[in-house]
Amino acid sequence: MPLLVSDYNWQQTKTAVFISVPLRGVCVRDADVFCTENYLKVNFSPFLFEVFLYAPIDDENSKAKIGNDTIVFTLYKKEAAMWETLSVSGVDKEMMQRIREKSILQAQKRAKEATEAKATARREDQKYALNVMMKIEEEERKKIEDMKEKERIKATKELEAWKECQRKAEEQKRIQREEKFCEQGKKIEEERHKLKHKSLTKISSSRNLATKGRDSENIFLEKLKEDSIPAPRSIGSIKINFTPRVFPTALRESQVAEEEEWLHKQAEARRALNTDIPELFDLKEEEKNPEWLKDKGNKLFATENYLAAINAYNLAIRLNNKIPLLYLNRAACHLKLKNLHKAIEDSSKALELLTPPVPDNANGRMKAYIRRGTAFCQLELYIEGLQDYEAALKIDPSNKIVQNDAEKIRKIIQGTEVKS
Repeated sequence: MPLLVSDYNWQQTKTAVFISVPLRGVCVRDADVFCTENYLKVNFSPFLFEVFLYAPIDDENSKAKIGNDTIVFTLYKKEAAMWETLSVSGVDKEMMQRIREKSILQAQKRAKEATEAKATARREDQKYALNVMMKIEEEERKKIEDMKEKERIKATKELEAWKECQRKAEEQKRIQREEKFCEQGKKIEEERHKLKHKSLTKISSSRNLATKGRDSENIFLEKLKEDSIPAPRSIGSIKINFTPRVFPTALRESQVAEEEEWLHKQAEARRALNTDIPELFDLKEEEKNPEWLKDKGNKLFATENYLAAINAYNLAIRLNNKIPLLYLNRAACHLKLKNLHKAIEDSSKALELLTPPVPDNANGRMKAYIRRGTAFCQLELYIEGLQDYEAALKIDPSNKIVQNDAEKIRKIIQGTEVKS
C-alpha cells in the first residue's frame, strides 16, 4: 500500500504554478514522474504524490527538478489566471479513474506522435543522405564515363593512325611490286632481244658457210637432213583418272569452284617454302618445316609461354606466309599479351588468306572474327567488335557462347548510347 504525500507546498503566478514535494531519499533514477495537462503523479516507492490539477497546463514546457530530498515542479498555465486551489474539488473515485485513463491515453498518443515524428525525421535524414550519396556516385560515374570516352577516342585515333600506316605501307608495297614487275619485264625484253640477235647471227653464219661449201657438200646434204630430223612419234592417248572429291553440300548449294580454289591455294601454300633464308642454315630439317613450328607454337601456347609461341609462329611465317592458321594462332598469343592492335592485324591477315569462304575454312574464319572482335571490344570499339561477332554468328548461328557474348556487347552499346 503506497504512502500518500500530503505535506507539499505550492505557489502560483498568473502564468505558472510552483509545487515543492518533500520525499526522503528521492533520486532521479528511482522517481517515476507522470504529467499531463490535467494530471500530475510522482511515484517513489513507497511514496505516491498525485494531483488532479485545477486547470490545464502546458505539460510539454513544464519542468521538474529533483534534489535535496525534494521534487520541485514548475508548471506553466495554458491560460493566464489565478487558480482558487491546486487540485480540482469534488472529485470522486470514478472521476479520478477517468482522469487517470484519459491522461494515460493522451500520453500514449503523444508518445506515438513523437515516435512517428522521429521515424519521419529519420527517414528524411536517410533520404537526404541517400540523395547526397547518389549525387556523389553520379559525379564519380560521370568522371569514369568521361575517362572512358577519352580513352575510346584515343584508341580510335590510334587505330585510325594504324590503318593509315597500313594503307600507306600497302600502297608502298604495291608501287614496289609494280616497279619490280617493270624491271623484270625490261630484263626479259632485253634477254629476248639478245637471244634474237644471237639466233640471227648464227643463221647468217650458217648461210654463209652453206653458200661457200655448197658444191663440195651436195653429196652429203640429203643424208644430213635424214640424220638430223627424227621420225615423228606414233599417235596415242593416255588415260588419267582422278579420285572425285565428295562435297557435303547439295548440288543446288554447291561451292565446287570455291572449294577447288581453296584447295589450290592450300597446295600452293605447302609448296611455298622459303628455305633460302640465311638464318635457317643452322637449323635442323624439321625446324625448317612450318607445320612443325606451328605444332611447337601450339605446345608453347598451352604452357602459357606466349612470347616463345610468337617466336615460333614468326619463324614459320617467314618460311611460308600463306598459311592462315599461323596468323590466327599468333593473334591468340597477342590477345593474351594485350597486344590488341597486333591481334587485329593478324586476325585480318588470316581472314584475307581464308578466302574464298567455304565449309573447309569455316572454323578458321569464325575464330578470326571472334578474336578480332574481342580485340576491338577490349579497345572499347564495341560497334566494330559487334560486327565481327555477328559475322561469326552468320557462320555458326547455333553457337550459344557467341550469341551470349554478342548480346552482352549490344547491351554495352545500348547503355553507352543511353548514358551519353
